[in-house]
Order: sequence, then structure tokens, then C-alpha cells
Amino acid sequence: MAELEFSPPKYAQIVNAIQRRISDGTYPPGALLPSETQLVREFGVSRPTVVRALQVLRSMGWIDREHGRGSFARNPAVLADQGRAGRAFLDDSEAAGQGVLLHVGRASAPAGIAKLLGTPAETPALLRRQLVERDGEPSELLSSWFPLEVAEGTDLAKPDPLPGGVHQHLHAVKRLRFDHVAERIRARLATAEESRLLKLGKRAAVLNLVLTVYDADNRPLQVVDAVLPGDVHELEDVYPYTG
Repeated sequence: MAELEFSPPKYAQIVNAIQRRISDGTYPPGALLPSETQLVREFGVSRPTVVRALQVLRSMGWIDREHGRGSFARNPAVLADQGRAGRAFLDDSEAAGQGVLLHVGRASAPAGIAKLLGTPAETPALLRRQLVERDGEPSELLSSWFPLEVAEGTDLAKPDPLPGGVHQHLHAVKRLRFDHVAERIRARLATAEESRLLKLGKRAAVLNLVLTVYDADNRPLQVVDAVLPGDVHELEDVYPYTG
């Protein structure tokens, strides 16, 4: 079977490329970025795609845009301590004693997860599902999906907590590094299974965070599907505002 190739949307690829260039000093603070026309040519995309990428970078605080002058890089140090809602779910250690592993092993990835992993629906993937408890009460249901080729040769398929977390383990064993994360947040009603595990009432609302982790080559390494009871979680973020 031919190997499938997967990459984020074209505008996201531009966002990731410019973020890396600002971070590594290619575009120092205050530097004028290439024009929209130059970016269209460089990435081989349409102008609306470039405009969307620049809008995203501005909203995230990576650049300033001035009408008639162009886009300018901001100081990456300003962004260094900015949190994102799902960061904790990527950094937490399973061995912290706050939950229990419900499932570790192969499972057929649902269509939405499979698409993010770059595979056809129902393709087997490695699943680690954990129910996290805080103060003795269910707090989060975390499902971490991995392409089988990423999990191969690691301890991800073992039914034991990973002391240092997934990122540290993948880097130590396979020299894989997380480069960027795409995060989606939505509110929805809990499924019957989620209600049972999280001890929710009928038609309870949950927050659903889906985090797709990529390496520097835009290869998906992990998808985290986090389900949070809506009545006990509050998401807070602080970020620059450019008017």
C-alpha cells in the first residue's frame, strides 16, 4: 500500500514557517516580512491564503501589520511565556498519580482522528486512554492516538504510565521532536460513555479539545482528544492585542 502524505492546511504551513523564521532570528524584531506577493510566489498559494496566514499570525501576536507598509516581526521573547489551553495535556506525566489508564493498545481510529493522523478512517492506530482525577473526582478523559509507525519501538504500547510524558519518551527513544501543535476547541454534549466515566448527568455539556502534534516536517506524531466536564473547567489565555 502506498504511504499517505499528510500536511496541515496551506495557510497553517505559512504560519508555521514564519513562526520558525521569527524564532530563529531570520526575521528579527521589527523586520519587514516579505510582501503578500512574495509569499504567494514562495509558497505557491493564492493571495487569500497568504492573507489568512498573516491574520492568524497577527491575532497570535507574532507580527504587527501596518496598512500601506506591510507586516513586521515582533520579539519572540514576548511570546515565550504565553500558554495555550491544551499545553498541559501534552506536558503532563502519566505517572503523576492523578488518574488511571483505561486502555492501551491498537484501536480503529474514528474518521475525524484518522484524518488528522493522515490515514483512512478505521485504520488501526495506537491508543492510550486515561481518566484523570483531581481532588478525588473525574476531571478529564484523555485519548492519545499515535500512528503505528510512530509507536513502533517505543513503550507506548505498554500498559504502564510514562514517567516523563510522551514527548520526552519519543525524543529519548526515537529522537522525535514536537515542533508545532494545531488546537481545536468546541463545546458539545457528552456521549453516554463520557457521561459514565466522568460521572455527568444526562445531556451534560463538555469541552472537547483536539490537539494535533507535528514534527518539523509536518508529520503528525500524536492526536490528543481531551474531554472536560463543562461545569468544572474554565479555559483562560493571555495574549497580545494589536489594534
